[in-house]
Amino acid sequence: MQHKNFEKSLELKKKIHQLIPGGCHTYAKGDDQFPEFHPPYLTKGEGCRVWDVDGNEYIEYGMGLRAVALGHAYPAVITAACQQMWKGINFARPATIELEAAEAFLKVVPGADMVKFSKNGSDVTTAALKLSRAYTGRDMVAICADHPFFSVDDWFIGTTTVNAGIPQSVRDLTVSFQYNNLASVKSLFDQYPGQLACLIMEVEKNDPFDPQFLHGVQQLCKDNGTVFIIDEMITGFRWHIGGAQTLYNIVPDLSTFGKAMGNGFAISALAGKREIMELGGLYHDQERVFLLSTTHGAENHALAAFIAVVKEYQEKDVIGHMQVQGERLRQGLNQSIAEHGLQDYVGVHGFPVCLVFSTRDEQRRPSQPFRTLLLQELIKGGVIAPNLVLSYAHKEKDIDQTVGIFHKALAIYRKAIDEGVENYLEGEAVQPVYRKWNQLEKNH
Repeated sequence: MQHKNFEKSLELKKKIHQLIPGGCHTYAKGDDQFPEFHPPYLTKGEGCRVWDVDGNEYIEYGMGLRAVALGHAYPAVITAACQQMWKGINFARPATIELEAAEAFLKVVPGADMVKFSKNGSDVTTAALKLSRAYTGRDMVAICADHPFFSVDDWFIGTTTVNAGIPQSVRDLTVSFQYNNLASVKSLFDQYPGQLACLIMEVEKNDPFDPQFLHGVQQLCKDNGTVFIIDEMITGFRWHIGGAQTLYNIVPDLSTFGKAMGNGFAISALAGKREIMELGGLYHDQERVFLLSTTHGAENHALAAFIAVVKEYQEKDVIGHMQVQGERLRQGLNQSIAEHGLQDYVGVHGFPVCLVFSTRDEQRRPSQPFRTLLLQELIKGGVIAPNLVLSYAHKEKDIDQTVGIFHKALAIYRKAIDEGVENYLEGEAVQPVYRKWNQLEKNH
């Protein structure tokens, strides 16, 4: 593939680390997640396309870490946010748009009674834990070990290898179970009777949804007085406008939303049953929970963006479009993988709107160097794809162009399998930040 010019990006790479620890504000966007000599620094985006500081154009599949489902700079959402900004962003008292947004949310998430907005996913997952602990009088938390990220806060980061600064006493309060393994959930309740305040998991990630498992988990929580929390950060507004809980007809005690609900604007939501949520309110005789109280928790323009997103989903078949294009992408990539004889080395997994790929070496072992090689060749061809997350802006021509670029990249991958990855990899292989980032490759 023809080399792109990364001169300005490489210069920025040197400067940015002098001012920003890690060189970014979200680790998944960091230099250690992308090929060493192909680190595009982006300047703008429109639809499913982005441009870097050197003027290179790419089809993008990260989509703001899954936060952009309609497309970059989506006119209806940008217009709604801008119009609200001219009315003011943040006041000393609640704005009427806060009620409007709450009503809109609770209409599309029918299992919830109340909702509280914030700015990012960690805010609301941690708030859900706090509510659960107050509601149950317990301290311990159960998380799904196969779901790679729940929060930046200590209760989760303490379970990763990047746990410096987190007391052992905090780490010991979080225990884990395996997805689609009901016995592993039951063993936690047996091992810690009457101690688990809550259990948090995603409904579906890369492995197929198993209704018996999910309903079994919910029943175990009910039988043991444990709050059942569903994390809908990714599945909300991608699997269904009301989340995977609505699609699969299961009502949790609490659930958390974010990412695509604002199409890139900073907004998240904690929702759930009134008897639990009300502990963070005023009108009850229980000990009050300091739930969520952030200066920017209900910025008016982010709420306006959310309301506009809901309207777009109600007027257009956003999810249906993403599913169709996701299947088109999966089929095209699988055909290319087969043509190169790489079925044992490259895999495409997951729900159509939110696919991921796995990479293996010549010994069929999960491989970081081969992942780096594939990312390297895709970027050189004009695709940024740390995963294969689609948006409403991805059209057939974008999918077909992507498949063509993948096909050329897989030809290099094939050569690297036969001749050695060191002959084709430029620079060092990227290394994972979290121990569970690549759980997919362990499972496939």
